[in-house]
Amino acid sequence: MGKSVFYHAGCPVCVSAEHDIISLVGADNVEIVYLSKDMTRLDEAEKAGVKSVPALVTPSGKVLHINFGALLSDIKG
Repeated sequence: MGKSVFYHAGCPVCVSAEHDIISLVGADNVEIVYLSKDMTRLDEAEKAGVKSVPALVTPSGKVLHINFGALLSDIKG
């Protein structure tokens, strides 16, 4: 099974969700992407179907939007 990818912007909502995701699936099973630190990954997140963060993209390509921190359009500026 491939890794899930967890996208977030570093806000308190996102950081809290990151800790929960790591607790649930294990750090070895998820790649954490801080979009506010690595803006080059925004297009990748959009192509995967991410509309807002925090969001988890599963190995099968499903996007799970978790709570609400920010829209991708807000991160882009």
